[in-house]
Amino acid sequence: MEYTYIDRIKKIKSEKKITNDRLSEMTEIPLGTLSKILAGISDSPKLSNIVAICAALECSVDYILTGIPENTNNYTLNESEMDLIENYRKLDEHSRELVSMVISKESERKAVVNNNDRFFSGKKSAGMGAIIRTSAMKSAAGLSRRSISLYDFPVSAGTGVYLFETEATSINIPDNQETALADYALRIKGNSMEPKYRDGDVLLVEECDSVEYGELGIFMLDGEGYFKKFGGDRLISLNPEYNDILLKNFGEVACCGRVVGKLKRK
Repeated sequence: MEYTYIDRIKKIKSEKKITNDRLSEMTEIPLGTLSKILAGISDSPKLSNIVAICAALECSVDYILTGIPENTNNYTLNESEMDLIENYRKLDEHSRELVSMVISKESERKAVVNNNDRFFSGKKSAGMGAIIRTSAMKSAAGLSRRSISLYDFPVSAGTGVYLFETEATSINIPDNQETALADYALRIKGNSMEPKYRDGDVLLVEECDSVEYGELGIFMLDGEGYFKKFGGDRLISLNPEYNDILLKNFGEVACCGRVVGKLKRK
């Protein structure tokens, strides 16, 4: 059986347990475009997309295109890594076993920390902070946490939906520098902000009445809510398949908050 470049991409994806959603996020290729590539619908995918996929999967472009295995025995080491290897070679068998045990234990500890500490990503800036903030609490893992309001009715990342008179629930988030500016959370709907933001993602929002050029925000246009990038005279989607929204076409334009991060998917 002769394998194609698509077969090799799918094989590595499967081995690394990387979903299409995750690969789209890693490569910044819109999910729709990526799905067409992997389904073979796109006859001539852009070379830049293939290069991005190879980088995310940590394999060579030559291997994906030709099937010729790359030499995995060559590593680029920095000066500190080379010093560690040289020192390791000087140790006796007992010392090497001790070093291996320490590395193994530290790897396990790091995995536990990464699993328990759900970080929020996003740009931090000064702002108001006024919707709901309660006293910090300790989770079962011993991490400081606090409550924040999550609005169940979705802000649209597509065609826009109403924001007013929506139901809200309380969720617990880590109380740290990454979340310090968050006043409330909103769940988005649609794909116009892909690949970075997807349908169902929970945004972390700082309440404010204006954002800077190029920042992401929550906007109200004639009573409808949008999650977009501010472009001065327009709102911009990250997905190139969507057109800009010109603000001059609306009678009432208001900013409801600055997006300072999102809750990472589990």
